Amino acid sequence: MSIVVLDTGVIAEYIDLTGRFHREADAVFKSVLDRRVIAIVPHMVLAETYYVSFRIYQKLGLDHPQERADRLIEWVYRSPNISLAEPSLELALLAGRTKALFGLALTDAYVLASSKLQKGKAVFRSKEKEMVRGYDDLIRGYEIVFLGGDHR
Repeated sequence: MSIVVLDTGVIAEYIDLTGRFHREADAVFKSVLDRRVIAIVPHMVLAETYYVSFRIYQKLGLDHPQERADRLIEWVYRSPNISLAEPSLELALLAGRTKALFGLALTDAYVLASSKLQKGKAVFRSKEKEMVRGYDDLIRGYEIVFLGGDHR
């Protein structure tokens, strides 16, 4: 069975029905919920997803954005189809090395490190601007999927 490690942007696109890549994120989640794919989420992605989802709910003018964000994070955390990346010295070291080598956001470095340790694919909404520099080295070292495709 395939393993994917989800970045915050993928979860954000899933909940934002008007998101540019909602359809692609929905397909990822359907694969996870149908147990065709195992999803892993690094712990810091949960915190970042809370903040991003809270802002989305506010922007959409939905009632009780904080409670909605709470429920989303609890759902991701408790879902039998989604696992949290196990914190370990190996993960911390690899994430730190990835950040140092590529100058990525720490959360992105954790997604990539988790994907490498789990022998899975890191799934991002789109190529982050920090990923452009050193992109060829990045894709040689990690399996990466972008919801928006690989736009070199």
